[in-house]
Amino acid sequence: MASPEIEALSQALARLPGLGPRSARRAVLYLMKKRENALQPLLAALGNVANKLSTCSVCGNVDTSDPCSICRDPRRDDKMLCVVEEVSDLWALDRSRLFPGRYHVLGGRLSALEGVRPEDLSIDQLVKRVAAGGIEEVVLAMNATLEGQTTAHYIAERLEKYPLRLSQLAHGLPVGGELDYLDEGTLAQALRARRPIA
Repeated sequence: MASPEIEALSQALARLPGLGPRSARRAVLYLMKKRENALQPLLAALGNVANKLSTCSVCGNVDTSDPCSICRDPRRDDKMLCVVEEVSDLWALDRSRLFPGRYHVLGGRLSALEGVRPEDLSIDQLVKRVAAGGIEEVVLAMNATLEGQTTAHYIAERLEKYPLRLSQLAHGLPVGGELDYLDEGTLAQALRARRPIA
């Protein structure tokens, strides 16, 4: 039996995505074993982030400053705006270093089953950013789910009166994917989005 403090740490770690009770216990044992090299730096990093963590008032990103480092970056193209569902989507896209513009985090996606309505997301803030002018293209980077596509369609309707180019991420075959292993929805989208060979 571990002490109540160690058990509480295991339970706290088990609530993190991707970690169950057994993985959390292994992580705690590792941290206790590597106290100087793993536990102390982790505690310092957590304490540092906990005191500075904030949500960007411009785009909705999570950072240690407001506005976030992406919104403050002068090298970003102000004419391009990529709309994503969650901060994790923003981080994934930005990690690729392929999108040079700015971002807007909705904070979720429309879902009748979960009771998520347009006013529960930052769609009004998105429309205000576009209405302010200067944005020439909005990229809708919603997940390829029914709710994601419903959200993209709703946003497209809200933005249709503005003079900008509205685009959406391509969906379909993943690089290296084999047709035999793909689901019917992915195959259908790939067929619909087919293009001529030059």
